[in-house]
Amino acid sequence: MDFKKIKAATVQTSPVFLNVEKTVEKAITFIKEASQNGAQLIAFPEVFVAGYPYWNWIMTPVLGSKWYEKLYKCSVKTDDDAMQPLFQAAKDHNIHIVIGINERGDSYGEIYNTNLIIDNNGILIGKHRKLVPTWAEKLTWTSGDGSSLKVYNTEIGPIGTLACGENTNTLARFTLLSQGELIHIANYISLPVAPPDYNMAEAIKIRAAAHSFEGKLFTIVSCSTVSKEIMEALKEDVPNVEELLTRKNSAFSGFIGPNGAVIGEPLIDDEGMVYADIDLEKCIQPKQMHDILGHYNRFDIFDLRVNIAPTRKITFIDNHEEFNKR
Repeated sequence: MDFKKIKAATVQTSPVFLNVEKTVEKAITFIKEASQNGAQLIAFPEVFVAGYPYWNWIMTPVLGSKWYEKLYKCSVKTDDDAMQPLFQAAKDHNIHIVIGINERGDSYGEIYNTNLIIDNNGILIGKHRKLVPTWAEKLTWTSGDGSSLKVYNTEIGPIGTLACGENTNTLARFTLLSQGELIHIANYISLPVAPPDYNMAEAIKIRAAAHSFEGKLFTIVSCSTVSKEIMEALKEDVPNVEELLTRKNSAFSGFIGPNGAVIGEPLIDDEGMVYADIDLEKCIQPKQMHDILGHYNRFDIFDLRVNIAPTRKITFIDNHEEFNKR
């Protein structure tokens, strides 16, 4: 067995708000830099293409409705022309990419919160749709299903991903671990509108550490920031938007090792990109103590069943045709 040693990068920045083409260009700038510095994997924030619905938290649903329409108009399908430069960049720079998008659904007006997994050949090898939009997010996104709870075997190791609050879902995380996940990408948005006593950066770190420690694997966290551009755009409807969307300890990006400890210096609130070396061999020894996928579990007692069938919105049955066949 080949125990991979790679260099990875994670990004903490804001998208070009509601502009797919320019956000993809911004992502490619980071991709080029990461590749030049030897990274074989780069992680981007939740719904980085091309923006998060902050209006759900600071406007009434009625006032925010026009913003929902704007977001839908800049949601994307993976085969859209605007997305192709991103896939090409993965191939050109020989790098794996995990990035969040607002994915346009098949139903007109439908949006999913989706993470894309792109390999170093520029091939979309998988996508994960957020299972349950969190709190006010239910005003925007449709729920995903179990068909996207997958781990993808790549040249650099088995990769899985969950978006934001999903990383608190123990059963979703265990589903990925059970498929051999060794590199977990947890991407988030900066959430300055959390309750006053809630330290978002610390909460993100705790979630990442829990997954890494329990599963004895590496977690890469990528979180977005709230730019002046985003606040200026929303100011037309919420004059005190800067007061509502400015807060310390709202974003955390970095790396967690199989022992649950932070690797290197994370980014807290600041924009930028940080790197870490990932040695999958370090996932072995900790399993001797607690292997929740093996000797440290009782599967004769616990039985987790996961429905991985895609959601079917309708089933057509032609009873007349069946009758004629008899």
